Amino acid sequence: MSARPLVLVIDDEPPIRRVLKAALTSQGYQIVEAATGADGLAQASTRTPELILLDLGLPDMDGLTVTQRLRAWTQTPILVLSARGQEGDKIAALDAGADDYVTKPFAMGELIARMRAALRRTARGDDGADSVFEAGDLRVDRARRVVTVRGEEVRLTPIEYKLLVALTKHAGRVLTHQHLLREVWGPGAVEQHHYLRVYMAQLRHKLERNPARPRLLITEPGVGYRLRDA
Repeated sequence: MSARPLVLVIDDEPPIRRVLKAALTSQGYQIVEAATGADGLAQASTRTPELILLDLGLPDMDGLTVTQRLRAWTQTPILVLSARGQEGDKIAALDAGADDYVTKPFAMGELIARMRAALRRTARGDDGADSVFEAGDLRVDRARRVVTVRGEEVRLTPIEYKLLVALTKHAGRVLTHQHLLREVWGPGAVEQHHYLRVYMAQLRHKLERNPARPRLLITEPGVGYRLRDA
């Protein structure tokens, strides 16, 4: 990751682009802009940005189509910005390959924090290659299949461990219910959302200081779950 990461903003609203450019350049980012999906795809291929901010409501093509076309050739983090606040829109964007989703209007501090998290994942690699994951009190040694919290080993069932590992592989990202159900239980379980509720509750009781106020295993209402990575 460069000292001044290049961010591609694909949004057809000039006021939004101006606000983002002013805020992000003040934080040390370089900005390149596109007002259409076609221009955004062209800029992505020629300028090789380190992160893409993408609006779903573009004049020439849907942002989901842009996401799918980008994912055909690049793993550059895509953070969707959209006024579409319905859960179905969020799920569709994430399932199409977006890394995260922020609903307009958004707090700039939250957006920048999400951007930093996405860039951290890129810097360390998000393919699960590292055998040890650490965040806060949690340490997961995948090579040894050992989970510790505040230095004490925690015993997990096979399903609990498989779910936790799935989350660590993509720490910081929102993973949809369908993604987790498919990865942990298989494609035949994608509608069994109660599986996740039960096992996430069990993981929180074993890993969180206060399961009622989780700081590691975060619920994204109606969409899925996120494992905080810092």
